[in-house]
Amino acid sequence: RRMFPTIRVSFSGVDPEAKYIVLMDIVPVDNKRYRYAYHRSSWLVAGKADPPLPARLYVHPDSPFTGEQLLKQMVSFEKVKLTNNELDQHGHIILNSMHKYQPRVHIIKKKDHTASLLNLKSEEFRTFIFPETVFTAVTAYQNQLVS
Repeated sequence: RRMFPTIRVSFSGVDPEAKYIVLMDIVPVDNKRYRYAYHRSSWLVAGKADPPLPARLYVHPDSPFTGEQLLKQMVSFEKVKLTNNELDQHGHIILNSMHKYQPRVHIIKKKDHTASLLNLKSEEFRTFIFPETVFTAVTAYQNQLVS
């Protein structure tokens, strides 16, 4: 499933001449599992988190961007797909349902000689976290009838 709402970011302070790779990942906020209490209209802790699933980085498909492009346009992650299928072979980000997550956006200044993303330690990069984007992953919405 596509992530909704979509995360969109804009950048400033980048070198217009440089090339940048923009990525996103989604990490657990805590080690808890949640349930929704309809009578209280709130999320409650329901126990310990399930074992973490394999972490995946989503490289924005338009990467690499020039700094000039990043200064002029919003970068939208509308193509990010989420799943709870641990065996996913489609590159979706794998999450545990009923767990809280924090999306993170990363920007890497690409050096001309760098052919891959394997050695991030040698690259200039920044990570941005927006606390307002924390969410609880769900597999289905259920409407509770109130009588």
